[in-house]
Amino acid sequence: MAGRHDRRSGRGAGRPVHPYPRTARVNALLVEVIATSIERLSDEDPRLSLLTVTAVETEPDLRHATVLFASLPGPAAESLAEHRPALQRAIAKGGRMKRTPTLSFAPDPAVAAGERVEEALRRIHRHEP
Repeated sequence: MAGRHDRRSGRGAGRPVHPYPRTARVNALLVEVIATSIERLSDEDPRLSLLTVTAVETEPDLRHATVLFASLPGPAAESLAEHRPALQRAIAKGGRMKRTPTLSFAPDPAVAAGERVEEALRRIHRHEP
């Protein structure tokens, strides 16, 4: 809702009213910046190719963020650890944030849960008459 402003007086007056919380906006921004940066880095480091950023979970104080991937094989995790400073610089440059969160990397548990559900459905489907 661009253009909408808070009508309060005092601190915060005139600032835009956002339709969703700050951490959600920061998470969306970080997904975009990190995915673009990883795509660029994969040209020089093939361990990063075929990685898919599924989400970023930022702590409310914005000091730490966990980047979640569809899968995270060992070599890719090692490469991400090596490239963490470059990714954090990309966030500082493209994120327009006062403080750059410290990044950690993990496989997305939702993807693993979805794969278990799909496997269960395949087993059920094979046993139907």
